[in-house]
Amino acid sequence: MALLEMQGVKKIYEQGKIEVPALRGIDLTVEQGEFTTVFGPSGSGKTTLLNMIGCLDKPTAGRIVFDGQELGELDKKGLAMLRRHHVGFIFQSYNLIPVLTAYENVEFALRLLNRYDQKEVKARVLRILAAVGLAGLEDRRPNELSGGQKQRVAIARALVKEPKLVLADEPSANLDSKTSEEVLQVMLKMNQELGTTFIFSTHDPLVMKYAHRLIEIRDGLIAKDQRREQDAVLN
Repeated sequence: MALLEMQGVKKIYEQGKIEVPALRGIDLTVEQGEFTTVFGPSGSGKTTLLNMIGCLDKPTAGRIVFDGQELGELDKKGLAMLRRHHVGFIFQSYNLIPVLTAYENVEFALRLLNRYDQKEVKARVLRILAAVGLAGLEDRRPNELSGGQKQRVAIARALVKEPKLVLADEPSANLDSKTSEEVLQVMLKMNQELGTTFIFSTHDPLVMKYAHRLIEIRDGLIAKDQRREQDAVLN
């Protein structure tokens, strides 16, 4: 079943009287459970594409359907609710709240849902922190964590609400290769165990090595779309 469908999606930014096309007509279908990487040179439209998918921006033209819901039919509040409940974000800058502990940063994502009682919230937060290798570090604040540990908190925060889709924009940009591989293995495990769909935007060959699908973006268009058999990944 298709989780995401994009038809003729265009995005034009206006700089004074000049129009700058970021996306020139994207047609894309993503199935539930994919582990996909979007790559291409700087300025190719990768981040803009993720912003469209994550309801952070609206297309100038075209149609986007997420989990059966046409995004163009939703108002600002409706898009915010869709993001809150169904989309997780992982950023290269982590975007953790500095005054909160690792536990509290992850807990905050569940508090926004207002779906679980305190006992269930605690169980979910501790379970996901353990799953990403942070058991015993729950009470540390971001300034007491390494870059890899901060990224693991960000992953836990994205996954704790069990979203349908996780969008990761350059998630390995601030990590060394060893930590990057550890973090990617955590995400691949979540993809396999929970069926969570992942879409990465990256320049990193290591991230691309893990992907089951490689989508190349150039000049705001899909230049190449390659699927790989799962047993061929990492070989």
